[in-house]
Amino acid sequence: MAMMWFSANISANNLAVGLLGPLLFGLGFVDSAMCAFGGILVGAAATAYMSIWGAQSGNRTMIVLRYFMGYWPAKLPCVLNMILMIGYGTIDCIIGGQILSAVSGDTMSVVVGIVIIALVSWVVAVFGMAIFQKYERYAWAPQLFVLLILIGTAARSFNPSLQSTNIQTGKPLKAGPLTAARLSFFSLQLFVPVSWTAASSDFYVYYPENTKPWKCFSLTMLGLTLSFMFVNMIGIGLGSGTFANPAWKEAHAVSSGSLIVAAYSDLGTFGKVCGVIVALGLINNSVPGTYASALAFQVLGRYGKMVPRYLCVCIIVFIYFVSAVAGRNHLFDILQSFVALMGYWTMVTVVIVLAEQTLFKRGKRFDWEGWEDRKVLPLGIAAMVAFLVGWVGAIVGMYQHWYVGPVAKKVGGVGADIGVWTGCAFAMVVFVPLRWWELKKFGR
Repeated sequence: MAMMWFSANISANNLAVGLLGPLLFGLGFVDSAMCAFGGILVGAAATAYMSIWGAQSGNRTMIVLRYFMGYWPAKLPCVLNMILMIGYGTIDCIIGGQILSAVSGDTMSVVVGIVIIALVSWVVAVFGMAIFQKYERYAWAPQLFVLLILIGTAARSFNPSLQSTNIQTGKPLKAGPLTAARLSFFSLQLFVPVSWTAASSDFYVYYPENTKPWKCFSLTMLGLTLSFMFVNMIGIGLGSGTFANPAWKEAHAVSSGSLIVAAYSDLGTFGKVCGVIVALGLINNSVPGTYASALAFQVLGRYGKMVPRYLCVCIIVFIYFVSAVAGRNHLFDILQSFVALMGYWTMVTVVIVLAEQTLFKRGKRFDWEGWEDRKVLPLGIAAMVAFLVGWVGAIVGMYQHWYVGPVAKKVGGVGADIGVWTGCAFAMVVFVPLRWWELKKFGR
């Protein structure tokens, strides 16, 4: 279990998130590292919690949600999960294309690199979970090897003494803006591991029914935390060194992928080989997302079940290939905005599931055979209203370059992204009394 999550997440897309601490938010090395550590722990814990349902129920995550949100309301997370996984496939293709283009000395376009990543991801995903789990069992080794080499060759340019500064003025961040930057980067780091909540049960459905929930939780938590912390610290190191390293600064002006390749520049041809391996390692991350997205489509309803999974995979890969080609010059914007938007709804969903289990289903058994029996499942009135109200809370607390919520504006005097916290708070306040009323009125 732990190895699967470790293998899937020691990839360049997560490394790129670490770059944002110093390069976008202006945080110093220590500030970036502490925010990353805290955010990853919270996000990984949420995903680990959602993973415990896979083995005991034998159902995918989107099916499990029917027992907490109702038959019809659970279809909304299915659609959002498809968008989420397609978005991450897009990010993987963009970064992989950038790296392969940089390795070739820009003689190969980013588009060609995107084609390569998308094509290999399609081949692995179309053959299903059996080949995927065998693939992930060994795919971590070359990735870990080349990332350790990256540390060895580039660490001397890392700047652990880098202080938090205003990117525009170069002056130290004052208390208010510093708090705002920390909150925003903490939230961003939380959003990446928490995005796996929408699929975490999918990968455990073939485990024995008597698999202990604490094992699923602890091993998932271990794999996620180790992988995300490892690659994010590399990303933070690269970001901190970019300010004083002219070659890195020039490479970063081209793309994040070019910066990663530039960090291997002292190794010559061998460094380029390492860059190719890093790019291909993104397949480790895109394959489970592609597979989970195809499953989400199939559980939308009877018409979705009629579509063969391999055809779903073909459509999904095509969509994120086209999206990656269109957005290849806007990676940082996609990372900052898309990851946050998807993080809001996943955390609101976790809050609803946790509240239902601990407050209303404590000690009660689920009828896991009745996943299509609407008489067994809750109506979902409380869950649906809480989910939508949670989105309202996220909107008033979000901070994106295209929109800033009224509550977010007031944080630190400059604004910060607190949408995940306002969203969860709004959802919880609404869900508990409404669910009590729903049970009293309808009995389910």
